[in-house]
Amino acid sequence: MGSVDPNEPGHYPVCPLLALTGVYCPGCGGLRSAHALAHGDVAAALGANALAVLGFALFAVFVVFWVVRVLRSRPVTVPLRSPHWWALGIAALIFTVVRNMPVGTSLAP
Repeated sequence: MGSVDPNEPGHYPVCPLLALTGVYCPGCGGLRSAHALAHGDVAAALGANALAVLGFALFAVFVVFWVVRVLRSRPVTVPLRSPHWWALGIAALIFTVVRNMPVGTSLAP
């Protein structure tokens, strides 16, 4: 992931939603964020996509949880119910709306 810089034009396609409407989706800046994290630049990662950084952190916590459970020979279950998915969707929607408003320009990539 760290070998190709997504900040240089021509390596990756443009977000279709951004290209068609000019609106940043919740994933816009996610590759730049992952690239910055791979190079240890947390500030740049947060600037590219703070929601992605939160998602990466939650994924890292899950992987540690999973490894510990497997090493202890315990089953790994993640009981995500409908309210959890609704909360994730609402959080992504709020993030999208705020980053496209003048007050949320710091969240735009």
